[in-house]
Formats: sequence, structure tokens, C-alpha cells
Amino acid sequence: MAQIKRYVVANQLRAEASQHIQYFRKGVLKKSGRGLSFWFDPNGASLTEIPMNDRELIFMIKGQSSDYQDLAVQGSVVWRVSDADKIASRVDFGIDINRGIRLGKPEEQINSVLNGLVREFADAYLKDKGVRDLLEAGLSPLQAAISAGFDADPSLDAMGLEVVSIRVSALSPSSELFRALQAPTFESLQQKADEATFSRRALAVDKERAIAENELQNQIELAARRKDLIAREDANARSEAEAKVAAKRIMVEADSEAKIIEAEAEAKRIRAVEQAAADMEKARMAAIAEVPPAVMFALAAQEFAGKLEKIDSLNVSPDMLASIAQQAKLLLGAQRAET
Repeated sequence: MAQIKRYVVANQLRAEASQHIQYFRKGVLKKSGRGLSFWFDPNGASLTEIPMNDRELIFMIKGQSSDYQDLAVQGSVVWRVSDADKIASRVDFGIDINRGIRLGKPEEQINSVLNGLVREFADAYLKDKGVRDLLEAGLSPLQAAISAGFDADPSLDAMGLEVVSIRVSALSPSSELFRALQAPTFESLQQKADEATFSRRALAVDKERAIAENELQNQIELAARRKDLIAREDANARSEAEAKVAAKRIMVEADSEAKIIEAEAEAKRIRAVEQAAADMEKARMAAIAEVPPAVMFALAAQEFAGKLEKIDSLNVSPDMLASIAQQAKLLLGAQRAET
């Protein structure tokens, strides 16, 4: 929308680059162009603002096929102004000289024209074919037919309009017709599903019979193998018991022999120890036999004295002194005899 500022003696207009402005002064065109900015006298002036960018029309129309079935067509038409002077002479794009707002609804008028043309071209295509053929053909032929209709129609060029693109998004029958069209396909699919179910059941019965026969054969084979396994286990158990008995016999015999050998060795050891002890005792006795009694007495006294830790009191009787003196005399006499 153009921006208009009011001043005391004149107004200022400023338009976007996508807007084509026409300025008339007392019915005479003074300025025309896109994105203009200028001062003007509001007295006796008139302005038009024509959009030059792409605009989109969303349409939804109804038509009938050759077999008189209702169909709904949905889509969009993108259009734009190709000649601002032509469209301005056909459609009122006037704006308020003080506020810049539109005085009419030119785009609604253009959309009405385009919508009518779309309906005309779509009807021509739909009435030429049956509903099943139309639905099977899809959207592309219908879109091409509408596009070809716009290309061949001279009214848009006369108005200064150009169709940029056409897109058909849906071609839909009524709900009743849709269900009716579904019925044959549904029945056919249901029949195929039933046949598949019957075939699957028959195949399942055959497979179950084959499985049962296979299970019976497996049971027979397993019974034979179990019998052979029991015989083998019995033989293995017998062999294992015999092996254990033989091993135990060998262990007992080996233990007995070991004990005999150990006893013989112990006996030999005992005999050797006792023989050595007897020989030592014999030698000791022989050595003692050669020692005089007085010496033996002295040695015994010495050994006895070495074992005493403390003597609290000592009682010496006259008989003991006489015996000790006698033993001393004998010891001295023996020593003199030797010398």
C-alpha cells in the first residue's frame, strides 16, 4: 500500500517497488511507473496503485463427468499483472489521495474472472470422460487441460494479466460415489483375501500333517537311539565298575607292599640303633671296668656335685670321714704304684 503524507499545500506519495502508480491530474495522466515517490496537489488529483508481484488464487470448483457424476476440483492459480495500463483501464485500482487505501476491491474482481475461467476449462475436460477414467488418469491431465485453456484464451492478455502457474491438488468424487467406486475393488480384494485364507489353511493342514509325521518318525528314531544309549551306558557303567575294582585292588596291594617295606625298614633301623647302643654300652662298661673304684667314686662325687645347685647344710659323721680317708689312702697308693 502506498504511503501518503499530507502537508499544508501538497501531499507526498511514496510507493514500493512492486507497486505501479498512476497519477492523473484533472483526467490527464501525469505520472506512471513502479516505486514512484513524488509531491502532488490533492485538488483535482486521482491515483491508482496496481500490484505487480505474483498473487495466488485458491479455487475449489465442482463439475460433472460424462456419466453425470459429481466431482470436486481443488487447486491454485498464480497470476500477475503483465500490463499495468491495460488492467487499469479494465479494473478500478483507485486509492484514496489522502490515506492511500484502496477505494474498491479489484483483486476480488480478477479472482472472480480467473475462477470462472478455471471452472470453464475444468468442465470441458470433465464432461469428456467417465468418472472412472478421470480418477484413473489422475491430476496431471486435468492440470494440463486447464493450463492449455488459459494459454488459448485471449481475455487475460486483453486485461493485461498473465498466469504464472497452475496446480491441481485434488480431484475428489462425492462420498457416496467414492464408496460405490470402492465396492468392486473391495469385493475383489476380499475374494482374493478369502482365497488366500483358504489356500493358507489348506497349506497349514498339509504342513501340520507333515509335521506330525516328522514328529512320529523323530520319536521312533529317538526311541531307538535311547535304547542304544541305555545299552552303551550299561556297558560303560560295567566297565567303569570293573576298572574301579581293579584300581582299588592295585591300590590295596601297593599299600600293603609299601607297609611291608616300611616295616622292614623300621625293623632294620631299630636293630641298627639297638646294636649301636649295645656296642656303646659294651665299650663304656669295658672302660669303666678298668677304672679303679676310688676314681669311680671321685667321678661320681664330681658328677653329683655338678648337679647340686645349693647346699644348705652338710652333716659329716665319723664313719663318713673314716670311709673318705680310707678311699683317699687307696687312691694315693694306686697312684704310687703306677709311678
